[in-house]
Amino acid sequence: MAPLGYFFVALAKVIDTVLWLYMWIIIIRAVLSWVSPDPYNPIVRFIHNITEPVLYQLRRRLPVSFGGIDLSPVIVILIIIFLQNFVVQSLLYFSQSFIHS
Repeated sequence: MAPLGYFFVALAKVIDTVLWLYMWIIIIRAVLSWVSPDPYNPIVRFIHNITEPVLYQLRRRLPVSFGGIDLSPVIVILIIIFLQNFVVQSLLYFSQSFIHS
């Protein structure tokens, strides 16, 4: 059953990496909002297009703006950290039961 355990380890690492990259894209989006970049820049458009669906859904469901400051990136980062610590670690723990059995 070890191959199944290694599959779950690989899956956990892929999920962790994707979450880590998305967290950095969210951070870059927040920093870009401070400097007012060119909206026609392809990199800026890519970052906006990949983050806006998640941020929009959060803003629609929760009042995350206080005093003109949008806190939705902070909430998304906290959710990502939770997912990394819960889902990824659970997958790694689960995989150990297959590897050591």
